[in-house]
Amino acid sequence: MNILTISGSLRSGSSNAALLDAAALLAPPVVVVDRFDGIGDLPRFNSGLDTPGASAPVERLRDALRAADAVPIRSPEYAHGVPGSLKNALDWVVGSGELVDKPVGLLNASPRATHAQASLVEIIATMSARLVPGAILDAGIPRRDASAAEIAAVPVIAASLAAALRSLDEAAQPTGDLPVRSSSSH
Repeated sequence: MNILTISGSLRSGSSNAALLDAAALLAPPVVVVDRFDGIGDLPRFNSGLDTPGASAPVERLRDALRAADAVPIRSPEYAHGVPGSLKNALDWVVGSGELVDKPVGLLNASPRATHAQASLVEIIATMSARLVPGAILDAGIPRRDASAAEIAAVPVIAASLAAALRSLDEAAQPTGDLPVRSSSSH
């Protein structure tokens, strides 16, 4: 299983990135967790420039999303919304469809950040990604400057993150459903 984490914060030492890194620390050995750190490198979205190969950073994001089985996203809240850098990154993959039917989790570091979380739910649903209910959580990290290891050491947070990873893993597994054939009568 390949998980690509995306933090909506560009700040070095962000609690958002630390929360995603804590999830990586708690992942079972069969799960590969990579963090996409390039949202600050993306050009401003312009549908007129959205052509194959037009931007190396955009192609890097799209390639990383295509390779991922599931995507947990964590975003800070600024002015009651998602920061522009994260919205910009998501805009670059609306038309190309890398998130269509992809299992997505939303990890919230602060239970007070309700507006950004609600906005992300709307954005991700509009993009036809599969929001995984068991991977949408309010972690309530102990303090803003907590490291990934400190976050992973809090039993209730560790249990919630592990459960979110299991939910993403289950959502990413093929269902094994066989196509239904219509029968025709002669």
